[in-house]
Amino acid sequence: MAIWKTYRISDVISEIAEEKFVLPVIQRPLVWTEDKMELLFDTLLKGDSFGGVMVIEEERDSKPLFNFRPFTKDGDFVASRQVDNLAQLQNFVIDGQQRLQTFYIGLKGSINGKVLYFDLYSDFNAEFEFKFENEMQKLPKQSKDNAERTIPEHNWYLASGLLKRLKDTNDEDQVAAELITTQNITNDTHKLHITKNVKAFYKNVITAETLGISKVVINKSFNETANRQRIVELFRRLNDGGTKLSSFDLVASILKGFAWEMEGFLIETLESYEEIGLSQDNLIKLIFILQDNHKKEMASIDGGDADFAIKNRDRIKCTLKSLKDFLIHSKTYDYYKDGSRSFIPLFFIAYHLFHKPLDNNGVSSFFDNYDAGNTEFPIIKKWLFHSLINGVFRSKGAGWIPYKTGIRKLLEEIKHHKNKVFPIDELFQVYTDHPITFTTQYDSNNLDQLDSSFIYYLMYDQAKTIRANDIDHIMPKSILENLGYDGTKINSIKNFQLIDYGTNRGEKNCKAFSIWINNPAFVTDKQAFIKLHLIPVDENIWIEDKFEDFIEERAKIILTKIGKYTA
Repeated sequence: MAIWKTYRISDVISEIAEEKFVLPVIQRPLVWTEDKMELLFDTLLKGDSFGGVMVIEEERDSKPLFNFRPFTKDGDFVASRQVDNLAQLQNFVIDGQQRLQTFYIGLKGSINGKVLYFDLYSDFNAEFEFKFENEMQKLPKQSKDNAERTIPEHNWYLASGLLKRLKDTNDEDQVAAELITTQNITNDTHKLHITKNVKAFYKNVITAETLGISKVVINKSFNETANRQRIVELFRRLNDGGTKLSSFDLVASILKGFAWEMEGFLIETLESYEEIGLSQDNLIKLIFILQDNHKKEMASIDGGDADFAIKNRDRIKCTLKSLKDFLIHSKTYDYYKDGSRSFIPLFFIAYHLFHKPLDNNGVSSFFDNYDAGNTEFPIIKKWLFHSLINGVFRSKGAGWIPYKTGIRKLLEEIKHHKNKVFPIDELFQVYTDHPITFTTQYDSNNLDQLDSSFIYYLMYDQAKTIRANDIDHIMPKSILENLGYDGTKINSIKNFQLIDYGTNRGEKNCKAFSIWINNPAFVTDKQAFIKLHLIPVDENIWIEDKFEDFIEERAKIILTKIGKYTA
């Protein structure tokens, strides 16, 4: 049963400050932008609807259904608390967090170090202008976006200061008169705008009951788990409106509802391993995969998933630590750190580590002897490298849907190899049987069908990345096209190198390769350049007339480099 009641904004933000309104652990952090917050204040002063708020009312001295955190006053995330008995009656906000946070931050706090200002010259018939800024002098003095404003100048005033003065005097006319006097305003139009805008602020923030709050009453005759599931389900349905959570945001909220410790586990783990691509989505997916369930749906999530994660959180952290060690030792750490790479192969390396018959210390230190006695390190590395070279996990063109079909088929195979050696041949067979385009035999004919981003990574000894450089035609495209060469050969990795933006689009631009590389003004250390970019040493084929000979020789060098890392 829900009971609706109207409140004044000023009263609610005072109660937020007193922690009479709090956020249950199932709620995510603040996500609204400054722009969206500013627009909400415009909506408020216009008297337009901005939706209601839904809360659970929990009585004093009772044990709350969920752990909770206070509203943030500066935009930073606040960790939830575990409380057995409430010191006062509290309202747990399950819908409307972003709006209440906006009012609280705008009228009592700050965000990103910025406080909220209100333009007293706002065109009250069209738009009430608000702006977050950390220094008043940074605010615009003239309106550039609205040429139809009655007053082109702005007159910014601190919103929290205006609220305090209006509450102190409880007289909007007095406050407006004070502002007009202290600012030496003599223009009647300016006076009118200050008066109207102060009145609108006073009415909609302080006197009018503009905020509707629905209180959900908990039936204490139900057990705690049943009530918790009921609220989680309500939270799920409420997500159909407002600022939507992603599917995994919602899953995270639901898991936190079942076990409050999930919040700390998610935050701590993500902070430690975000650099290798461990997003919240991937961590939750990993929790499901570790339980041999690749297709867990939101509707089927239960307390068992949260229990599994909390019970095994130390094991999961040790697994992720070992996974990171593997990436460092295999020199793929920078590849994952520098770009948005598929986490799918890392799921299965983690799965293999998690299920090894070792204690947590054994898992955590599993790759400490990677270069000596660890027989599985080269096997796992070989599987990862061949998988990445073939691009079997890329989002398009892999021959399957990696995040669905790929995960399902690999999990179906690897789950039969717990406590055994990493099943490289069986996993390769999964690729072949699907079938997707996959090979471990690389030659000049299939080089351009491979995943170029990882090929470049290997070509440049796992150092340079595409993101830091331009992909440049070694022999210029314009010259080769004039000579009649086929486009597929011109635009081949055999004719591509990674060089910095300035060089590519400046001094090298469209110059014949032999002219450019042989000019010390352009290439100061020719031998180092040749070695770095895998250029054939035979200078006789450095001319565009010998282009086909050049790319065939360069293909051999590239393939040798790939073989060095995949042997």
